[in-house]
Amino acid sequence: MATGIGSVATQLYTVREVLAQFSGNELVIALILFIWLLLGGAGTYASLLISRRTRPSLSRLGWLSFALAALSPLVLLGLRLLRDALFLPGSSVGFYPTLLFLLGVVGPYALLVGFLLPYALFVIRAFRPDYPGAFVYISDNLGDVAGGAVFSFGLVLLVTPLWGILWANLPLVAASWNVFPESRRLRPVNLLAVICTLAVLSGAVAGERASLQRQSGRLVHYEESKYGRFQVYEEHGQLTLYADGAPLYSSQNEFLAEATVHSPLSQLEAPRRILLLSAQAGVMEEIAAYDPEKVDYVELDPAIPRIMFRFGFLSSIPGLEVIHRDGRSFVRSTERSYDAAILCLPEPETYKHNRYFTAEFFGQVKERLHSGGIFSFSVEGFDNYPSREELCKISALRAAAKRHFRNVLILPGQKTFFLCSDGRLDPDIPGLLQARSIATDYVAFYYPGNVTPERIRKLEAELIEDIGINRDFSPVLMRLMFEQWFAKFSSSPLAFYAALGLLLCIYSLRMSREEFVLFSTGWVNIGGEIAVIFAFQILFGYIYTWIGFIVTAFLAGLLPGAFFGERIRRSKLAVLRSTDALIVALMAGLILLLTRGGQSAPPELFLGFGFLLSVCCGLQFPAALALRGGTDSAATRAFSADLLGAACGALVVSVVCLPHVGLLWSLALLLGLKLVSLALNLLPGRS
Repeated sequence: MATGIGSVATQLYTVREVLAQFSGNELVIALILFIWLLLGGAGTYASLLISRRTRPSLSRLGWLSFALAALSPLVLLGLRLLRDALFLPGSSVGFYPTLLFLLGVVGPYALLVGFLLPYALFVIRAFRPDYPGAFVYISDNLGDVAGGAVFSFGLVLLVTPLWGILWANLPLVAASWNVFPESRRLRPVNLLAVICTLAVLSGAVAGERASLQRQSGRLVHYEESKYGRFQVYEEHGQLTLYADGAPLYSSQNEFLAEATVHSPLSQLEAPRRILLLSAQAGVMEEIAAYDPEKVDYVELDPAIPRIMFRFGFLSSIPGLEVIHRDGRSFVRSTERSYDAAILCLPEPETYKHNRYFTAEFFGQVKERLHSGGIFSFSVEGFDNYPSREELCKISALRAAAKRHFRNVLILPGQKTFFLCSDGRLDPDIPGLLQARSIATDYVAFYYPGNVTPERIRKLEAELIEDIGINRDFSPVLMRLMFEQWFAKFSSSPLAFYAALGLLLCIYSLRMSREEFVLFSTGWVNIGGEIAVIFAFQILFGYIYTWIGFIVTAFLAGLLPGAFFGERIRRSKLAVLRSTDALIVALMAGLILLLTRGGQSAPPELFLGFGFLLSVCCGLQFPAALALRGGTDSAATRAFSADLLGAACGALVVSVVCLPHVGLLWSLALLLGLKLVSLALNLLPGRS
């Protein structure tokens, strides 16, 4: 139980840390889960091999548990310190380097966690040979749920990550100490183990702020909110705000502030009401030149406006109202209407940001604009020759905008701006500003040379007509960004897919029918969890704060499921058949929910889905174990099948299915896998 508490809290902090170190890229969540589960399955096999050669002992269990507690903060420190040491600070990192990096940093901890679960069973059976294997599974799940709850409702809200790691692992330190017989607890070597473990945990806390220091600049502010991590660095008088490891705003980027505001607002005679979805540094001063009556600045996390105003990225202007809500939720539900809506978000490289660049969102914005109103957003620009990936991205965005706006004007430059309106659009921004007597530093002098009629016509001529439309549940941009990720580093995921497929084929030939049930259940369970995480990103946007709730919900059902499964395991084959059918029904229900009412569904409904799915998974484990005889070897193979199936599900769903076929088809494929499992269970015989 104590191992479950410490390991789940460490896993959740690891996911958040990796999001912060890799610019919020949700695909790294899949890599973390894949490594965690794959090496956990390898650890269970290693545990069986070692227990066959040496008699399991309480002392060894205690020493390994101390090592696990001490490794927890080292995982987080390794992610922080080695990321910029091994890769160029601030640079993008390719798929294979990311995979190898996470394997080296997170792998040892995951391997040890996987080792300890069956090893604890072997230790108990050395004293009580008839001890049910499902009871260890139940105890571990109880600790997992407790760890998820402590993280979600306490640690993440009250303390910084390394403080949270310390508190979450104190029960494991105490339990490890208690494992040793009373006559041996006060031996110097055991006391030294306790002291060293606590020293590592407390030493990591003492060096937390230093571990966040980048190689350039001075850290002047650090803050962990429930939505993300924020750091402000000062270098040569310039302040830069980083959110989840990515530079968000700079205090000296006048070009971006001017282009963001004047490109759309100069098109309107008198913009009175303006909607600002997020903000760029310096935009308020530029907006003030138009003397608007009302400016609604929408930002989900209260920490961002507070930091922006405190360090001078933004200044208050008349009529400004700061609204702390999710931007999509606000646009969908507000009764207010606007002359202009300006979207100031980073590149749509993540599902969190992509949800603001879809046809569905563009339609919601259109409903909030007055007749002739304008909507503006931007993506990364190019110099003279856009790559195919950039052309595909711009084409997909134009296709999405064209579904709702009569006119879409694309202005190439350092940033590529999209101006969307049913009214007339004029590309001569400097001329429009001169007519209004609005003075600018960048637009008036540098804009005419960058955004010329020739460049606009050339870009429009090169755009691709049949690229597809970027949608919520079929995100064309995410597939393009995924392909661009590999193209940027001249690599391909095909070699990885081929190796994984070959290993799966070899493993499947060695599986029994019961092991395949657990393998497919682990695949569907973690695949469903990944799907819910991505659905949250699409529908609600604040996965950073809900990740603990989602993981806890998917763990919580395993406990009652395993408990009742142990009591009804006499009807073991009927349990496997009925739970497979229930899992199929749940997956079909989730698909129906997303297609019919996903936008208005409450977040708690997705948590309920996760709980019910994990109940079915928990019911299957004791039944499958009983069908295989309940021996040490059967227990190890059952643990491994569940973990390896989950590892494959995490990777295949997020890296293969979601970018290429979208969320709904990914869920349909999971449903199909469980139909195969159900069909095998209905066949006569045991082979």
